[in-house]
Amino acid sequence: MAFVGLVATTFGSSDGSAARADAPLKVVATTGMIADAARQVGGDAVEVRALMGPGVDPHAYRQTRSDIVAMTRADLVLWHGLYLEAQMEEFFHDLARKRTVVAVADHLDKDKLRGHDAYADKYDPHVWMTPALWKDMVAEVQAALSDARPDQADLFAANAAAHLAELDQLIAYGNDILAQVPVENRVLVTAHDAFGYFGRDFGFEVLGIQGISTQSEAGLNRIGALVDMLVARQISAVFVESSVSDRSMRALIEGAAAQGHEVRIGGELFSDAMGADGSYEGTYVGMLDHNMTTIAAALGAKVPPKGMSGRLSGAGF
Repeated sequence: MAFVGLVATTFGSSDGSAARADAPLKVVATTGMIADAARQVGGDAVEVRALMGPGVDPHAYRQTRSDIVAMTRADLVLWHGLYLEAQMEEFFHDLARKRTVVAVADHLDKDKLRGHDAYADKYDPHVWMTPALWKDMVAEVQAALSDARPDQADLFAANAAAHLAELDQLIAYGNDILAQVPVENRVLVTAHDAFGYFGRDFGFEVLGIQGISTQSEAGLNRIGALVDMLVARQISAVFVESSVSDRSMRALIEGAAAQGHEVRIGGELFSDAMGADGSYEGTYVGMLDHNMTTIAAALGAKVPPKGMSGRLSGAGF
């Protein structure tokens, strides 16, 4: 296998990636959300690389040659788990025999998780959709960094506390603006079932064309049933996702139009990936601020024009 060859040459290299205790901890994370948590908690003590950038679907992602090199040179590899990176699981189990590898979400309290729609023994992996659950993820990232660098545990604890306070502000903002959406409008129709935790915590009915994984098929019967529901309940807005094709969503809109009911795109939401690197929406807080503000605005609430902290670009709402 190519992986074996790369491991042999990389482990034998003299690049000093893990040799100096005072050098930043080299961390590779699969998703942008986990990478952001590692940066928030690690600060200047870590050097973080995210494998999956804006618009990338983690359900279908496969590691590239450069990904393999980066992970075999890392001091710590953080992946999500809960079957999110389904195409990479075998690789991570292999890598764990040679490097410190942590499936962050696998350590969450299972009583807080939703069951998977297709696998009886698995759970909905989209835990980043609610800041309350993401706080637990941040704590797990803090634990992984502290295990890797015990001498910097106090720094990681202080950074984590500051970030958790920011997440509390995000929860309060979401509760405020989403509560303003009229009860009859609290229906969130999206491309796939990524917003279940969001709906559970903020009181929305969530309907996805596809299931929890984007690899599930969106059958004609499912689209037809959703079209009938949109018409019967007079739902006027649906949402596209940044990492999923809008083809099925367009079919919903066209189907409703054929029955004389107008449905519009309420905005684009970040589902399985964050916004552009270097942007506010390219952070976890910015991602959720965008989603909350976009949903609330499209469904009838009055929202701040630039979101919670006045930093949103405004695109999408």
